[in-house]
Amino acid sequence: MDPGPLNAITDVGGVLVGHRTLIVGDSIRTGVTAVLPHGGNVFVSKVQAAIVVRNGFGKLIGLSQVNELGQIESPILLTGTLSVFRAADALVDTLLSDPANAEVRSINPVVGETNDGFLSDIRARPIGLDDVRAALRSATGGPVEEGAVGAGTGTRALGWKGGIGTSSRRLPDEAGGYTVGVLVQTNYGGLLTIAGVPVGRFLQAERPEEPARDDREGGSVMIVVATDAPLAHRELFRVAERAFAGIARTGSWMSHGSGDYAIAFSTWRGAVEPPDGRLLTRLFVATAEATEEAVLNSLFRATTTVGYRGRRAEAIPVDEVLEVMREHSPQ
Repeated sequence: MDPGPLNAITDVGGVLVGHRTLIVGDSIRTGVTAVLPHGGNVFVSKVQAAIVVRNGFGKLIGLSQVNELGQIESPILLTGTLSVFRAADALVDTLLSDPANAEVRSINPVVGETNDGFLSDIRARPIGLDDVRAALRSATGGPVEEGAVGAGTGTRALGWKGGIGTSSRRLPDEAGGYTVGVLVQTNYGGLLTIAGVPVGRFLQAERPEEPARDDREGGSVMIVVATDAPLAHRELFRVAERAFAGIARTGSWMSHGSGDYAIAFSTWRGAVEPPDGRLLTRLFVATAEATEEAVLNSLFRATTTVGYRGRRAEAIPVDEVLEVMREHSPQ
């Protein structure tokens, strides 16, 4: 399917994205990424949502209530593993400070994570109130910065420097013209595969002296799926499941140490009827395609990063990858 004009999650009208990138000395390489379903008070104007856990070795705060009630009532935050609790506390603090929420006695913050402890001193837990509020304040529509930014500052994926990636797909007009947008925080293992070509294997063959770059022992991925299609919780759950088809296409095997989560929400504001099966299938295709490309964008936009204890994550060698694709892609 064709991408939206920005090829980003912000192609879904009203969705905003902001980053706070935290680089301190030679030990802190982390951050926060905020995804807002709309620019208003999300607690007051909740959105239909669902969360799918494909492998649960992770910490996603807010999961049970989202799937119990079928709604998200806060911005979505992504960060590093041991900062997820502080980020959630800061998000609650921020929401409670809104005068419109003056009588609120319970808030369900949605905060996910991947482990950036290879490049960042994760035990320092540096994310605080100011960082969360900076990410929220910076959230805008329009182009989304990708690569080693925000929650992707210290991540690695498929043996290379990972990060934040995004993409979108637009259904044809005869199918409603709806948009599906995806944002990912990539930090997972597997053998890098692009359009069916085992690129990671060919790159490794050219570097026999280097350790294998399949990162087979762990890592995680957070996937946020947004759409303007009129979907309720049940259908959004099914859409979120298809994001993992996109992850699989990139070479993931969702290892034991991986936490793999997909959060899907709809910005639709009208009544919701059970959708036609053909529409759902097209939304499934759009989700898988956009997720796959978002992962690749996170890699292609990332830059080589040196961090904690001098550890280094190399950016993917773009020119070599393109040469591999030219040589091995089906005609």
